[in-house]
Amino acid sequence: MRFVDAGEVHSNLTYPALMDAFERAHRHEPPRIGRSCLEPPVGTRPAGEGFLVHTTWAPGRAFGTKMATILPDNNQRDDDLPTIQATYQLFDGETGSPTLTIDGTALTLWKTAADSALGSRLLSREDARTLLMVGAGSLAPHLITAHLAARPNLNRVMIWNRTTSRCDGVVSQLDRDIEIVEDLNAAVSKADVISVATMATDPLILGTYLKPGAHVDLVGGYTPTMREADDETLRRARIYVNYRDATVGEVGDLTQPMEAGVIAEADILGDLFDLCQKRVAGRQNVDDLTVYKNGGGGHLDLFTAEHLAECLNG
Repeated sequence: MRFVDAGEVHSNLTYPALMDAFERAHRHEPPRIGRSCLEPPVGTRPAGEGFLVHTTWAPGRAFGTKMATILPDNNQRDDDLPTIQATYQLFDGETGSPTLTIDGTALTLWKTAADSALGSRLLSREDARTLLMVGAGSLAPHLITAHLAARPNLNRVMIWNRTTSRCDGVVSQLDRDIEIVEDLNAAVSKADVISVATMATDPLILGTYLKPGAHVDLVGGYTPTMREADDETLRRARIYVNYRDATVGEVGDLTQPMEAGVIAEADILGDLFDLCQKRVAGRQNVDDLTVYKNGGGGHLDLFTAEHLAECLNG
């Protein structure tokens, strides 16, 4: 059994290749996703805090398990630890033998960003020019890089965060010009692709400011009490998710407007399996507003681990 540290994960993966691997994987039916456990905070612990276990099995191919801690207060620490830290174990699908132990924090960054980027490649306008990143956590550099890989014509990148100074750390990691913006609504009105990765419990993206043809990628908001986009955004949009079982009934950006009668489950037009297998149509015209809810899922960890294993084996 081999241990793959974060450095090896980062040096062996690229977003174009990982997106391609995801697209191929989604042309087949989902692997079996086992029991997922997100333990809620106890007592006065912060909202969003918990311990997550995902298990996935692609029969005859591979097994995988991820264990992750989710500690939002890490954003406030001087050592700037990630909000989500994890380890991932890959097993052989025929013998059950453990094959790779992978730094799950790095794996999670790559799988999450590649998932959003594939959503953009399938749904955003091909002539998109302006990207807005909302949030400046550890995912932000990966999401920016992945979205640029999905839409190479993006030539303007903006970033917004409640604490503007945190944007400097993101900018310093990327070898390109990035505008740090203070007026979120003004930036939203200019953006063709908007990626949101925050711990927000109240909507940040207001539908009244979205331009025709925009694509909104919602990455945070992974519990029913968390939310990144308002009712007007969902009301106006063609709505897609990365995987129905990881999002419908699970995440606030869908459960809250559904409970309010703003949208119905039928308004969720499809997920990546539907799109990649061409069971549903994506964008219909240039002025469509598309919303993509990235709800994660253990299947994506498995797809990423399998692709990483292929890269390591040459």
